[in-house]
Amino acid sequence: MKKFAIHSNQTITPNKIINATIIIENGVIINVVEGLMHNATIEIIDVQDNILMPGIIDPHVHINEPGRTDWEGFDTATKSALAAGITTLVDMPLNASPVTTTADAFDQKIQSTKNKLHTNCGFWGGIIPGNENEIEKLIEKGVLGFKAFLTNSGIDEFPNVTEADLKKAMPIIAKYNLPLLVHCELSAKIQNSKFKIQNQSYQNYLNSRPKTWEDKAIAMMIRLCEEYNCRTHIVHLSSSNSIEQIEKAKQKGLPLTVETAQHYLYFNAEDIKDGQTQFKCAPPIREKANNEKLWQALKDGIIDFVATDHSPAPPNLKELQTGDFMKAWGGIASLQFALPVLWTAAKKHNCSLNDVAKWLCEKPAQFIGKQNTKGKIQKGYDADLIIWDDKKQFTVTENIIQHKHKITPYLTETLYGVVEQTYLAGEKVYDNENILHLNKGKILLNHSLFDTEFKHR
Repeated sequence: MKKFAIHSNQTITPNKIINATIIIENGVIINVVEGLMHNATIEIIDVQDNILMPGIIDPHVHINEPGRTDWEGFDTATKSALAAGITTLVDMPLNASPVTTTADAFDQKIQSTKNKLHTNCGFWGGIIPGNENEIEKLIEKGVLGFKAFLTNSGIDEFPNVTEADLKKAMPIIAKYNLPLLVHCELSAKIQNSKFKIQNQSYQNYLNSRPKTWEDKAIAMMIRLCEEYNCRTHIVHLSSSNSIEQIEKAKQKGLPLTVETAQHYLYFNAEDIKDGQTQFKCAPPIREKANNEKLWQALKDGIIDFVATDHSPAPPNLKELQTGDFMKAWGGIASLQFALPVLWTAAKKHNCSLNDVAKWLCEKPAQFIGKQNTKGKIQKGYDADLIIWDDKKQFTVTENIIQHKHKITPYLTETLYGVVEQTYLAGEKVYDNENILHLNKGKILLNHSLFDTEFKHR
């Protein structure tokens, strides 16, 4: 691949935003030069005041293939990713069929990506009761870590684990220094005698999954994290009541990380009307006062990064006609809007472009073990890049959505931040609403961890 350069007056580097030219050769950043470089021997693309940022990394995406491709699929999900400036995503082990809880299922998953992978993609393995003998096999295949549920996942093939199951799995995962991602809700029977259950009521749905479910689950995971020294990751934190115990665990030096999702930072329960099942997710979107505390924890570094938890479903499963929150599939389609949703909300909270790059690029790269090659504009890093206009607004309409289904709570929202170009390994693959090149995504595996472990045996 020929050598070329990109100049921006607003290049987001790890420490600050600078006027810089980055030089790219063979898909890698070979130098970062301050100012507009003048060199007659190479092409220099000048994007002027548009933001030049590392490609976004979203480590929490449900693609649902094989087996439930009518829900989403690699083709539509990774096209959406390119339009979003997402150059790397990590696929969750459930919602596909078979679920990625065995080495054989992993092989089927890889086969299903053929000619459909338009951005880079890694994979999480799954932990379910009784599959501890598959953990090392999945690590050998190259999974980046493992996901478990502490409550009903909604997918029969992916039952939740108990503490006893985790005590079998965590020592194995810890041996390879991979993360265990946990959906933290410990369900308990809710007494609803004070009010009549109305399935279309958002408030009743919110009450049906209280903060205490999350808080008790997180307390258990902190205890197990300390007991097994296993990298433990809390996905989609929504309860602000757990911020204090998370902060204390981190102060003790435990290998604990936390993400929240865009929808908890952008929407508030007070604004969700009854019957609007496009907003249903688990844990639920909580009240404004709660969500403001999530913002503060994110700013303080207690929450490490933001990931979409893109979890689409066909229209009939979202119960849009009935508005029944108790029957509707719990999941929000949001992959394509990861950047503008966060940036629009971040502006209102006096956060900087550097903050957004840290939450969407640098910290997720560290989390998935790619901190030496991805997530930064720095010499030696992959030239996975996006160019975007932080001042331009757009309104979300169905015709711009690349997801398989057009159901999203962001429909009709006006957002700041338009992705103009996306580069994968130095090749422009998306340009002003047009996908230029397909099938340029690479499968990201973690063979090196497994190989290193066994060389020392």
